[in-house]
Amino acid sequence: QVQLVESGGGLVQAGGSLRLSCTASGLTVKSVNMGWFRQAPGKERESVAAISWTGGSTFYADAVKGRFTISRDNAKNTYYLQMNSLKPEDTAVYYCALGGTYSGLMGLSGVDYWGKGTLVTVSS
Repeated sequence: QVQLVESGGGLVQAGGSLRLSCTASGLTVKSVNMGWFRQAPGKERESVAAISWTGGSTFYADAVKGRFTISRDNAKNTYYLQMNSLKPEDTAVYYCALGGTYSGLMGLSGVDYWGKGTLVTVSS
């Protein structure tokens, strides 16, 4: 059974940083596309960042370009979302996602597995 466990969420002041982690069990991630989504209150879930299974291509939503960085550590079966210069509008539940189709323009689609989410709150 595949499980994704996120960690690293919390409360941070605007301008601060957080690093989210997602550790997978039940499968090896080295040949799998992966990404992060978020859902703010009253809004639809949106793709934030994604990385191809080769690690050679990444996608970022316009709202986070230059501030967020996605990376992967296949040896640890873990991937990360480094979030810098956080803004109150980044407040959301962040979900890690595994599998599906990767696009450099759209991120991940047809996700196979989801984490349960971790809350990020950015205060002004």
